[in-house]
Amino acid sequence: MPARPSPSSPGLSIFFPAYNDSGTIASLVIAARHAAAQLTADFEILIVNDGSADNTLEIATELAATYPEVRVVDHGRNRGYGGALRTGFANATKDLVFYTDGDAQYDPKELALLWPKLTDQVDLVNGYKISRSDPMHRIVIGRIYHHLMKLAFGLTVRDVDCDFRLMRRSIFDRVTLERDSGVICVEMMKKITDAGIRIAEVPVHHYHRAFGRSQFFNVRRLARTAVDLARLWVELVVVRRHRRAPAVGPADRLERKRP
Repeated sequence: MPARPSPSSPGLSIFFPAYNDSGTIASLVIAARHAAAQLTADFEILIVNDGSADNTLEIATELAATYPEVRVVDHGRNRGYGGALRTGFANATKDLVFYTDGDAQYDPKELALLWPKLTDQVDLVNGYKISRSDPMHRIVIGRIYHHLMKLAFGLTVRDVDCDFRLMRRSIFDRVTLERDSGVICVEMMKKITDAGIRIAEVPVHHYHRAFGRSQFFNVRRLARTAVDLARLWVELVVVRRHRRAPAVGPADRLERKRP
């Protein structure tokens, strides 16, 4: 029988950016709820529905009605992966924040691997894929992308795009995220690195996509990503504006966007 979490365990916000993930979101939330309960008595789970065209919102709403720890944030229209992440961070209320994607290519139960690594000397625990379970063309493109990003942005993490991260919410008192596209992962890791935030890394499993399909791997989106990355490189590596501008917390950014 698993041990009860310590009463002194910090609060934990878990969120899932979800876009057309009706086939996976329920099982992910149930798994995350079980994993969180083993670590802390104070947790919440957020589902950020990013304008899904399927039944994701209906399923998320039913989950929130069933489990008191679950909340739903609905964009109404698709804002992009970065927009969903920013909303998740802005709506998280606990001291620690964990997120992973709504497509079930990562197992929320492996949050237990990250939890003990978030010591007093660490601010963010970054997962890295043990082995990528994708078609070969995606593995090749992913490896090229990863090495280019490390070289271009001076990153040292083993896996820039492993969206399986546990971090202190206070990070966003020092780091402001601005991108709405998928390049937000590079933006986040670059700004976090430049801010001197302490990072630990943990290997995690990556699973075959059992439902839906990737929104990233098509020619139009790849071309758009290349343009976004070029602009981001100029901003973060050449101009380096983020090193001069004061950071704004996620809740403040959310308020500024409201009419």
